[in-house]
Amino acid sequence: MEILNYAFMQRALLAAVLVGITAPAVGIYLVQRRQALMGDGIGHVAMTGVGLGFLLTWSPVWMATLVAVLGAVLMELIRWYGRTRGDIALAMLFYGGMAGGVMFINLAPTGSNANLNSYLFGSLSTVSESDVTAICVLAAFVVLVTLGLRRQLFAVSQDEEFARVTGLPVRALNLLTAVTAAVTVTVAMRVVGLLLVSALMVVPVAAAQQLTRSFAATFAVAVAIGVSVTIGGTVTSYYQDVPPGATIVLLTIGAFVLLTALATPLARRRARAATAAQAAADPAECKIPATRGATDEVGV
Repeated sequence: MEILNYAFMQRALLAAVLVGITAPAVGIYLVQRRQALMGDGIGHVAMTGVGLGFLLTWSPVWMATLVAVLGAVLMELIRWYGRTRGDIALAMLFYGGMAGGVMFINLAPTGSNANLNSYLFGSLSTVSESDVTAICVLAAFVVLVTLGLRRQLFAVSQDEEFARVTGLPVRALNLLTAVTAAVTVTVAMRVVGLLLVSALMVVPVAAAQQLTRSFAATFAVAVAIGVSVTIGGTVTSYYQDVPPGATIVLLTIGAFVLLTALATPLARRRARAATAAQAAADPAECKIPATRGATDEVGV
């Protein structure tokens, strides 16, 4: 294929595959915890890390990872201890993170609005070899956590009180989930962009839930959708010269609409099958013959 003859597209496709795996793998736990917009908030905070990376002439990916992890931990602490002012504190954290990123990247000698847009919305041609190395390392961490601790993370995501009673370290697992989400955001920002990464973490999971009924099946289908749309969006972006992040997100939403349309008749068929099975399992009602009832009445 012509697309594979270019080194920058090889790097972009590899990054796209890793993003397609990691984003839904973390997103499934965020959806279970009803924190679907957590990735969006972390993306705002990570912008400060990108700006600091340019200002200090250090890798923006690694600096964004550090700042995003600190922001995710702070978000989790606010969730634990915040009361009525918790939402205000989170809002200041999110908007302050975005403002700090814009300020730092403009103060940096090598920073520009073009650099900012590539991190906000993704860019294929700017994925460097060092970015790919960082993405591979961070993606490996995300996969190890989401698969190796899937039972514990699922238990905490479903019911924190029950998980605490069973002896699981709930707070440590919550922090680990937040940190993993932060790492995933920085993995995805070079392909999808910080402002759109949350959609790739949530929508494939929501699409998979239209067809599946178990956690394992939802996990597998969501990852398959994520890989398909990231590769499809990257290839489309190359041939049609359109933004990769926007293309990937639109393909993801299209997959959700398609699977929802397919799931409607499937759900009806399952409902009819369940009704028929229940009717077949129910014992037949005992009926009193009419002649016997008439004889009894005559006897009385």
